[in-house]
Amino acid sequence: MMEQMSRSVIGQQEVVRTLTLALLCNGNVLLEGLPGTAKTRSIKTLSRVLQASLGRIQFTPDLLPSDVTGNEVYQDNQGVSELIFQQGPVFNELVLADEINRAPAKVQAALLEAMEERQVTVAGKTYPLPRLFMVLATQNPIEQEGTYPLPEAQMDRFLMKISVDYPDTDAELSIVRMLQAEEAQRQAQLAMISQEHIFAARDVIGNMNIAEPVEQYIVDLVIATRQPGAYSEQLANWVDTGSSPRATIALHRCSRASAWLDGRDHVTPEDVTSVLHAVMRHRLILSYDALADRVTADQVIDEILSRVAVG
Repeated sequence: MMEQMSRSVIGQQEVVRTLTLALLCNGNVLLEGLPGTAKTRSIKTLSRVLQASLGRIQFTPDLLPSDVTGNEVYQDNQGVSELIFQQGPVFNELVLADEINRAPAKVQAALLEAMEERQVTVAGKTYPLPRLFMVLATQNPIEQEGTYPLPEAQMDRFLMKISVDYPDTDAELSIVRMLQAEEAQRQAQLAMISQEHIFAARDVIGNMNIAEPVEQYIVDLVIATRQPGAYSEQLANWVDTGSSPRATIALHRCSRASAWLDGRDHVTPEDVTSVLHAVMRHRLILSYDALADRVTADQVIDEILSRVAVG
């Protein structure tokens, strides 16, 4: 699946791998990057390879919660008016929440239940979502005018946050040539992957064991965000609020998926560190001093890695 996606999403190997990890972990993903860095293309390619239904929601200030979840409408049925529930775009296997921070909090909150419990409640009735359900949200990191920052509760429901960077020179040249071929209707045919393979892989990853020292290392990394003063004064000045137990669970799950993806049946500390930034960068609330000094969440995580010893 990663090989097929890389044929259409060039120069973004880390994005492709992280999307695959989130899919294997049955989690939601937030992609943050500048315009034109293939965020939407990555999601569309994933839906093509998986033959999954894709629902796209373009978040705007005038969007309503019912535009996301659907609502009940009156329909005439043989002369009798009755309420019929019309499903919204959230009832798809993959949901692209484009520019999610462009809509107000009440619309963002419409996704909370779906992201956590894989169901939607409308007018007192609960409707299950597809077995393969994943929210893939995008946002622009630089435009802050007219945006509504995601609340901490919603950020915590994203398993991983992917920072999408510009491709390098060689990759950009390949992108130009690929798009010219697509314009000439010579689009590469992608091999399809059965969703059953994803579900089978999830079962294997769910039964994978992690050695106690590695589990302790995962816990210590998260605890370091809550008790930064125990590790260094600099960390204490940078971190205002640490990560929740969801971070520990996500790190445990993603480490197992990373090991499986590399063909191993055991987890190493390197598996933990390879997914740490994507799991933690959106779960840290930095202090005013850190923001004033332009310290990023990734820099804080690098400092934590240098301070926390492997058990």
